[in-house]
Amino acid sequence: MQTLDRDEVSTVVAAPPEDVYALVADVTRTPEFSPEVVSCRWIGGATGPAVGARFEAVNQNESGRTWKNSPVVTVAEPGREFAFARTEPFAGTIAWHYRFEPADGGTRVVEGYEVERPISRIGWFVIERIFRGGNRREALHTGMRSTLERLRVTAETRVAENAPPD
Repeated sequence: MQTLDRDEVSTVVAAPPEDVYALVADVTRTPEFSPEVVSCRWIGGATGPAVGARFEAVNQNESGRTWKNSPVVTVAEPGREFAFARTEPFAGTIAWHYRFEPADGGTRVVEGYEVERPISRIGWFVIERIFRGGNRREALHTGMRSTLERLRVTAETRVAENAPPD
């Protein structure tokens, strides 16, 4: 049986913290960045990032299995932090965060997660046997690296497109 506890990755993006935050906090854009999220939409009357807002995410792993979850936003501080937690039956509670810090004329973005309530034995059985989830720690780490690289490219392209002519 696998275990998860916490992990983080970071990168520097040549864009202001507020701009990078806006891309991340618009959860409807998550499929552009995440290799595992295939759709995302605000639910329950939510229309944007605010503490307590919920959204529905549809994930798909490498084996093609899909599942839904409904995270709740726990932090929405423009230019500083965006965080949410998702709780699923048997799959515990995982809190995800994105932190934004000015760095090198741009933004250091830190993406990470922390397990607040562990995945149960039944949850691991479903992940490993039914969903053929493979090594989840490795998949999540690789996914975060991919997400931040896609985010970096998108943010830097937007900055370049909006730059004043020489």
